[in-house]
Amino acid sequence: MQPPFPELTRAEEQLMQLLWQRGPSYVKDLREALPAPLPALTTVSTIVRILEQKGFVGYEPVGRGYRYHALVAQDDYRRFSLRKLLRGYFGGSFSQLVSFFAQDEILDATQLDALLRQAQLDDLTPDPDAETEGKNH
Repeated sequence: MQPPFPELTRAEEQLMQLLWQRGPSYVKDLREALPAPLPALTTVSTIVRILEQKGFVGYEPVGRGYRYHALVAQDDYRRFSLRKLLRGYFGGSFSQLVSFFAQDEILDATQLDALLRQAQLDDLTPDPDAETEGKNH
């Protein structure tokens, strides 16, 4: 089981998504990949340094600058985020999450079946203790 991760802001998650997609990158390249209006270069640099302090990003010196790379795998953070969503909004119950999608017709039966199969493969279903804990609160 992966360790819990520190909370990320929306801006931090946005930069992590870019690092996962692009691979090792310079701050200026990350900034240019953001949607308009572009933040100041110093803002992006500050966010990257915060991600470094949180253990999400590492760097290597290149010339007079630094190239940053993800230290946390996207799949690990995805699992963490889904488990957090399950605990926070569905009492730790994967079946409640699936029921929500089914009731709002967000997914059809084929998509729900595929989601359940993938969750079993990825071990996204929480342990029974987590589901019991969510019901006690």
